[in-house]
Amino acid sequence: MRHPLSTYRLQIRESFPLDTAAEVTGYLRDLGVSWAYLSPLLEATPGSDHGYDVVDVTRVDPARGGAEGLARFADAARAQGLGILIDIVPNHMGVSDPRANAWWWDVLRQGRSSAHADAFDIDWEFGDGKVRVPVLGADLAEVIDEISYDPTPAPDAPDGLIRYYDHVFPVAPGTGTDAAAAGSRAAVAAVLEAQNFELRFWQDEAADLNYRRFFAVTTLAGVRVERPEVFEATHAEILRWVREGLADGLRVDHPDGLVDPGGYLDLLSAALTEAGGPEAGYVLVEKILEHGEALPSWWKTAGTTGYDALAEIDRVLTDPAGEAALDGLDARLRRESDLPELTGWHDLIHDTKRRIADTIQVSEIRRIVRGLPAALREEFDAEALQDALAEILACFPVYRSYLPAGRRHLDAAAGEAEVRRPELGDVIEKLVPVLADTDLEIAWRFQQTTGPVMAKGVEDTAFYRFTRLGSLTEVGGDPGQFSLDVPGFHAAQAGRQASWPTAMTTLSTHDTKRGEDTRARIAVLAEIPERWGEVLEEFRGIASTGHGPFDALLWQAIVGAWPASASTSDGLAEYRERLHAYAEKAAREASEVTGWWEQDEAFEERMHAVVDAATGPAAARVRAFVDEIAGDGWSNGLAAKLLQIAGPGVPDVYQGSELWEQSLVDPDNRRAVDFGERARLLAEIDADGADTPTVDESGRAKLLVTSRALRVRRDCPERFSLYRPLEAAGLASDHVVAFDRGGVSAVATRLPHGLRAAGGWRDTVLLRPAVPAVDVLTGRRFPGGPVLLSDLLQDLPVALLVDEPACP
Repeated sequence: MRHPLSTYRLQIRESFPLDTAAEVTGYLRDLGVSWAYLSPLLEATPGSDHGYDVVDVTRVDPARGGAEGLARFADAARAQGLGILIDIVPNHMGVSDPRANAWWWDVLRQGRSSAHADAFDIDWEFGDGKVRVPVLGADLAEVIDEISYDPTPAPDAPDGLIRYYDHVFPVAPGTGTDAAAAGSRAAVAAVLEAQNFELRFWQDEAADLNYRRFFAVTTLAGVRVERPEVFEATHAEILRWVREGLADGLRVDHPDGLVDPGGYLDLLSAALTEAGGPEAGYVLVEKILEHGEALPSWWKTAGTTGYDALAEIDRVLTDPAGEAALDGLDARLRRESDLPELTGWHDLIHDTKRRIADTIQVSEIRRIVRGLPAALREEFDAEALQDALAEILACFPVYRSYLPAGRRHLDAAAGEAEVRRPELGDVIEKLVPVLADTDLEIAWRFQQTTGPVMAKGVEDTAFYRFTRLGSLTEVGGDPGQFSLDVPGFHAAQAGRQASWPTAMTTLSTHDTKRGEDTRARIAVLAEIPERWGEVLEEFRGIASTGHGPFDALLWQAIVGAWPASASTSDGLAEYRERLHAYAEKAAREASEVTGWWEQDEAFEERMHAVVDAATGPAAARVRAFVDEIAGDGWSNGLAAKLLQIAGPGVPDVYQGSELWEQSLVDPDNRRAVDFGERARLLAEIDADGADTPTVDESGRAKLLVTSRALRVRRDCPERFSLYRPLEAAGLASDHVVAFDRGGVSAVATRLPHGLRAAGGWRDTVLLRPAVPAVDVLTGRRFPGGPVLLSDLLQDLPVALLVDEPACP
């Protein structure tokens, strides 16, 4: 199987279409990239900036360049020697604009008789033969006067349209009325009653929806890709890309949403082989693994998209000595805010997952209840069954199981649920055999539900409540694991090299809560917890929400993402707007004081006042603290980048992150990238010869590290065939992490503040083989054998040693 040596993620959208992407392929080659990695290309909801809300599976989105644009991009990429990896979305389709999605439109118009009725995961019986569409601002009786019936025929709606503000729906065949009566309230009510869809209050989505969604996103309807005809229809265009040489590999979005991810990957592998031959089977899965969880070994995939590697790299650069002090600070903030003290990460996520199960996932749980065997529904009432299922879901330790594998997860969840809710013991005991029986549809549906409860309860709620150190609350990470020692890091990398050597690794994605260098700077706080406590108290004295833990989260974000551009008034104003958006999302996701459904206006006013103060009257004070920690943050950022690119797996560089990547949560992390500036800087670095860039806010040092590491991987692939830890000896040996890949060695500083406070490297040496090597970052040559780290790392906090003779 052909696989990339590295990838570079490009966000293809209307403002950056395929033809514009084609223009940067030369820069990607110069950077050292192996494959270009494209976001979803199938036609998406008009105006979509991300592409995960596909509305037409039969063509490349015209707004993103269309089929011709993809062909031109492929030609440009091939001319530069680049492979192509493309993101695909098999689990769901976008339905926010029904008219844009011909399949969904036809289902709304013709109901169960539609040719596409079986493409979507709809519980028709529960809806009395209708699809429930939650778009109304209140119950139907309250807003019916705001709904109109337009009998004018349209090509896709020969019987007319129903309109509700910007929402448009098709009238079912033969259910319209004449134009004279169309405007009356009675006529509108009669027409609505006759449709194959039912308009509902938007808040009904939580409990009364009858189609499966992506997580809790009502505008993304689940697709039944497990049906052969649906798989064929949804993948015909994708397979054309492979067959015609427009794509070399695929990244599968959210496989856990599928009925049987392993079965899906079997189908996809066979189809890819048929379309492109045995070399066309490179497939990655966006699979979130919990700490200690292994990817199913039988899946036909090269591995995950790399959140597990992100967690390992972040934690080896986090000081374990700061944990107790940061816990103490968090406890003090909670006491001062009259909040209960946290008993631990595990209890927190149980409660947030239970909250999700009791609110925005109720419709999915009730569907499971409806699908239980009749004997069970007769023995226990629906309320008890729903309660027990919600408790098992809240206790489920991973995103999902893949029965018969993973039965232990179900048993563990049930056991914990019985301990937490002993009064439900009888119900839980009877549920477990049913949920484990793969002959029953309900067992598969339960496995599709554990993931949304985990994702919404952990990533989108608990991560915004567990605020002691924001760099640890990242997708795929366990914030309960504060740090990772160097031997533990080496063990994880050796395991990846042995088991998943062509899996992707990453530091930033479109889904990360904070960009890699935002996290790198926040991680410094673990080295100076007492100092951070003093500064936070000062900042809270300037402006506070009154909620201590949220203040900690927000002020960490402010200092972590503080950009170089904030030195100008325009740059500071732009940053202020970014922070306002982040603060609103973070507070509403946390759902402690304010939320998406109901807002606490007074709290949100205080929250926005914090942002205004930080970027206004207190900006100079904030900048002064940023300057205190920026150098150590840059050191962490360079270390993380080198460890990722040189380490086992296929490193992905998220667009723009070859310079400092200080974004916050989406959509902030999808901001436009200035590729012209990056190409200019790279050309300057290449022309500078032996001059090593200063580690400063320009990001040149990071561009140097990224480009040289990528080029070595591209030019010397045979020297990345193994993984051997390198040891250091001396007083500061705990401050280095280094490894040899088979002729290329990466050396990175860790815990830089502590290193400096202890007097630097002093006598510490890196023990390496008696082979001369050149540091490709500085051009300096080192003889074989031990080398003083004070010498090796005198210019940069990282080194990339290539054994002589040099790569061809």
